[in-house]
Amino acid sequence: MEPAIDPGVTGNSQDARRILQRTRGKATGSITRLASPSDIGRLIKPFVFLDYIDVKSPIEVNGPLHPHSGIATLTALVEGSFHHQDSKGQPKSMKAGGMEWMQAGRGIWHGGPAGTSGAAKLYQLWIALPPTLELSAPYEMFLEPDEVPSNGPARVMMGRIEGEASPVSEPRPITYLNVRLRKGERWRYTPPRDHDVLWISVYSGSLDAGEQVSEGELVVFEHSERSVDFFAKEDCGFVLGSATHSPFDLVEGYYSVHTNPAALQSGEQEIERLGAQLCADGRLTPERAAQVAHQMSTVTTKS
Repeated sequence: MEPAIDPGVTGNSQDARRILQRTRGKATGSITRLASPSDIGRLIKPFVFLDYIDVKSPIEVNGPLHPHSGIATLTALVEGSFHHQDSKGQPKSMKAGGMEWMQAGRGIWHGGPAGTSGAAKLYQLWIALPPTLELSAPYEMFLEPDEVPSNGPARVMMGRIEGEASPVSEPRPITYLNVRLRKGERWRYTPPRDHDVLWISVYSGSLDAGEQVSEGELVVFEHSERSVDFFAKEDCGFVLGSATHSPFDLVEGYYSVHTNPAALQSGEQEIERLGAQLCADGRLTPERAAQVAHQMSTVTTKS
């Protein structure tokens, strides 16, 4: 069943879906960690990690090559422009509304020079892959803004709304939207059947969702399948995620999240194999490979 959208209605406040938790995360410079597998990620899994990056002026960084396994990442640029490198070291550029999907599966490395030409806002979301995909072959997909379908005020980054489907083949039924509302506009989101996880993160303006939510906040709604009505108190933008709550454990490594220790071990073995190949190709220094191997040896947690 697809989500139903009715921009002309708002719910009775007595029937509003309750906000269970809210946070402004932990900021380090321009990056705010809003969710991780050891905290809010447990409430909203398969969404297990969310970083929000708000850059006020042009930046250039050289991020070290680093690996992932067991997850998929979705990088969504909501304002500005952004350039970086894919896992093969090829330059990629993103415009506002564009996105990158990277399904790490059994293991992948990426990193390198990245930056913006001015102010920019983007999200990086991690999604925990189910057992059938956590050790699958990795792949990447880049979508230009005009390749991301829209329905009313919502851009469909994952899932579908009333026939508008994202080109991303989601690893399980997931909806992930970028929504913009004008001041005074009302919009209702009704999740697909069995989607009992729902959260939003506001990146501009403020809105009412039973309670006021303002720029910089992430709020998690109670587990249910009820719709939520949004009313824009001013022009605003937010991302929204909904899914069926994942029944699988989260077994964390330093760079990975898997469903069990054996899968984590397999993923980290593949990461080491790929690291050795990158060293042979001259893209990775032995010192960096050794640092990653040490980091992976020091962390394994289950939640």
